[in-house]
Parts: sequence; C-alpha cells; structure tokens
Amino acid sequence: MNLPSFFGKAKSQSAANKAFLNKLKSKRFRNLDDVFHIAHEEAFEEIDCLTCANCCKTTSPIFYQKDIDRVAKRLRMKPFEFIEKYLKIDEDEDYVLKQAPCPFLGDDNYCSVYEDRPTACREYPHTDRKNMYQILDLTYKNTLVCPAVLRIVDEVKKKLDQA
Repeated sequence: MNLPSFFGKAKSQSAANKAFLNKLKSKRFRNLDDVFHIAHEEAFEEIDCLTCANCCKTTSPIFYQKDIDRVAKRLRMKPFEFIEKYLKIDEDEDYVLKQAPCPFLGDDNYCSVYEDRPTACREYPHTDRKNMYQILDLTYKNTLVCPAVLRIVDEVKKKLDQA
C-alpha cells in the first residue's frame, strides 16, 4: 500500500468527493446501499488492510461500555483501569483512545486484541452498512483515511453516473 500516493489522491479528490456525497444525500438513490455494498465487496477482494492499517495509525474508534468491558477483560484489567490507562473523553463525550497509533497495533499491523476489538473497529470502514444515507459525512471523512473507502466512493461515482 503506497500511503503517500493515497494521501495525494485523497486530497486532490477531496472537494469533488464531498460534493458527490452531499449530492447523494439530496437525491436519495433507491439502491444506494446496494451500490455501496457491491463496491465494498469488490474493493476488499483486492485490498488487504494489513498492508495499510492507516485507520489504526491515525484515528480512534469510539469505545462503548461493552467494548471497554470486553477489551479490559481480554487484557485482564478492571474496566476503570483500562479507561484510566488508554482512554479519554472527546468533544462529543465519547470514550476514545488517548493516543494514535492505537496501542494495540503491532509493527506487523496486526491487532493484539482483534477478537475483542471495539464495535467501531469491527464495522470499519462502514461501507457495507444499511442506510448509507445516514453516514455519508463519515464516509467522506473516511475517504481521507482509508484507501479502500476512496476506491469504493470512486466506484459508486462510476456506477451512479451511468444510472
């Protein structure tokens, strides 16, 4: 994964992607979820997250209480100890990691708590969810973080421009 090339492409397409995703919110394509899901499947047939892990290196998932409990148990810690050591409350009053990259990310891009990772990590990059209309702002932000999301949005653009 060539991250410098990705960052250049993401930056150069940023305004166009934001405008496109905003247009999708207003047009309400009936099959938007299907188009995203197909593009998601196609992208992840070729893209291996372990070659990148940029999401783990640059952003933090939200940790819900069930996530805190699960990861703390995995680490043989009490939830309050886990919070004290690893988490902070952000501007939206959510628990997030104190630092980036994620402290559970290894040099090999493997996650040391993968089986017990937070829900937000399990669902990332969120391009296979239902009701994509509801998360198009997040999808835009993820085009700047995740090469797969940038590719997925490019494919959605192609497919919907043909429609």
